[in-house]
Amino acid sequence: MITTSTILKNELQQIYKIPDYKLWEIPNGINVGKIKREIDPENVKRHYGINPCLPVVLFTGRMEYQKGPDLLVGAAAKVLKKRNAQFVLIGEGKMRARCEHQAQKLGIGNSCNFLGYAPDNTVIDWFNACDLVCVPSRNEPFGIVVLEAWDSKKPVVASDAVALVENFKTGVVAHKEPSSIAWGLNYVLEGLGRNKMGEKGYNLLKQKSNWKTIGKKTLEVYEKVIEKHKLKAGKGS
Repeated sequence: MITTSTILKNELQQIYKIPDYKLWEIPNGINVGKIKREIDPENVKRHYGINPCLPVVLFTGRMEYQKGPDLLVGAAAKVLKKRNAQFVLIGEGKMRARCEHQAQKLGIGNSCNFLGYAPDNTVIDWFNACDLVCVPSRNEPFGIVVLEAWDSKKPVVASDAVALVENFKTGVVAHKEPSSIAWGLNYVLEGLGRNKMGEKGYNLLKQKSNWKTIGKKTLEVYEKVIEKHKLKAGKGS
């Protein structure tokens, strides 16, 4: 069986008691260059009524408990006590109304922009216009949004449910709770333009998460499985 991350591999082993030798780990990937665009971030921000001088934190995904949008809203309230920023949340789901109410209750409604479902071009615009991407998932088998963030050379603040981020190199890994996520967001925001986390993520993406590399690894797994079956068949004859 092929899994996309160490976290998913460990979860499958725990639930189904699959022996280690029957599992291979091969990450998902994207076509490098899919997300990166030459745009004017200030124009994108202005279009949505956001001050172009303010940094923007982007969340994109299903607005569901698993994806942790409520954790980000809670973290946003803590970040905004320290600095001005804007939060753009793209996606639909059962938790959208709850998160909008949460933001209003925390007094940060004007700083949280809930765009709902958005077409690909809008999402791509925001990947390129934002300053960092937050992936606050409570559970995440892989986290393709991390690769999309790196493709736009943006740093990532992710929960420890996401296996892709190398802490303080390609982003910051936080615990699945608002205070820790807020700390990670503040750390990245303070180092914008200096820490080069997004660029390091992009370099990693090119090396390990392009489809050519993934295809090669997948073929190697199939070849090993075929060879094992041949050996078993030979012993049984």
